[in-house]
Amino acid sequence: MAYCTSTTMLIDDVTIRVSAGNGGTGKVAFDKNKMAIGPAGASGGRGGSIYFEGVSNLSALNQFRFKKELSAGSGKDGKGQYCDGPDAEDLVLKVPVGTVVHNLDSAEDKEIVKIGERILAAKGGRGGRGNFHFRSPINTSPTEFEYGKPGESFNVRLELKLIADVGFVGFPNVGKSSLLNELTRAQSKVANYPFTTLEPNLGVYYDLILADLPGLIEGASRGRGLGIKFLRHVERTRILFHFISAESEDPIKDYKVIKKELGEYNTELADKPEYLFLSKSDAVSAEDVADKLKKLKKLNPKAMAISILDDKSLEAVRKMLNKIIDEKTVAKTEE
Repeated sequence: MAYCTSTTMLIDDVTIRVSAGNGGTGKVAFDKNKMAIGPAGASGGRGGSIYFEGVSNLSALNQFRFKKELSAGSGKDGKGQYCDGPDAEDLVLKVPVGTVVHNLDSAEDKEIVKIGERILAAKGGRGGRGNFHFRSPINTSPTEFEYGKPGESFNVRLELKLIADVGFVGFPNVGKSSLLNELTRAQSKVANYPFTTLEPNLGVYYDLILADLPGLIEGASRGRGLGIKFLRHVERTRILFHFISAESEDPIKDYKVIKKELGEYNTELADKPEYLFLSKSDAVSAEDVADKLKKLKKLNPKAMAISILDDKSLEAVRKMLNKIIDEKTVAKTEE
């Protein structure tokens, strides 16, 4: 089975300002037709509203990296001869499914959980009425009109709580990025020092989204290291690939520390389906690998040693992923 496609550095938390358009001003005018009398000033058009819409592109928040202020157009002013000003077009901003929209001014939070789901971020201003709308039996030639109403404007924080199929977890520098690169031909940064991954990196393996998540350290659930930023994304993954480095002096302790941090953040995290890998198995002797793997199998009987330099172990990982794809397909069919 051949593999894979793409990766991207993920922007998952950004604050922007959204400003809906103002309504157009109403017109004061009178009927120009021969033998006709009376007010003919029309209303202004409605200002454009701003919406957020869910898409499958998990890097959609990248568009806000440098563009922090977004505005919809304003409605056009009303004209004479009963001709209303045109409404402005709405502005629809695409955001990844899993994005929580925090309105920092109204303290209202909304989440987009489906592709195509649309929520209103800022409502456009209503157009002002022209003098035609002020006519009455006792005021046959009104000169009153209304200015358009201003559109809403808010500061909005967009927080992506990643929805991925498989999340790679473990201490820093245990080979998570290297495996993602190998499986998906991604280009995640790899180096022999902790915290190479400072943001989640994504790869796509056929129908599966793989997330290489920043490495945990002890105390992460209390905010140490990349802390809560990391755990927020683990919360939404369906399955965990748990990495323990073969170079570790105490793999059992490493495993228990990570499980403890997951459980302290959210008890459900520790119970997610998990595959356990003794990674970087090429970096130590075969005897050392066998001894550490024997210990890990007491925690997870299906624990296996892997190395990106070992084609056999990589093929075993691909078979696991293919099985997950099959299970996901069956689940969709049953739905």
